[in-house]
Amino acid sequence: QVHVVDSGGGSVQAGGSLRLSCATSGYILRSYSMGWFRQAPAKEREGVASIDRSTVSTYYADSVKGRFTISMDNAKSTVYLQMDNLKPEDTAVYYCAAAWGAGARLNGRAYAYWGQGTQVTVSS
Repeated sequence: QVHVVDSGGGSVQAGGSLRLSCATSGYILRSYSMGWFRQAPAKEREGVASIDRSTVSTYYADSVKGRFTISMDNAKSTVYLQMDNLKPEDTAVYYCAAAWGAGARLNGRAYAYWGQGTQVTVSS
């Protein structure tokens, strides 16, 4: 069973920062690509950022480029999403997910395992 647990959400004012964490296992980080997705009320799920299992390639949605950074700490078996300069439109439930192998990028259908989600609320 694939273990993916996301956390770190909260409420901040516009311009603030949050760091989301996704705890998993070392095996998962070596074998799976990891991604962050979000879903706001009445909106479709959106791919936010992903990192290839080799940790060489990262991908970002245009809406977060320059503000969000995905990273991986192999020693802690954790993937992070650093979110800076947050905007009210970033408000959503954020999910960490794992996709076998490489190439999943921001295609949510390629991800088989999902965390339970963590709420991020940005006020203006």
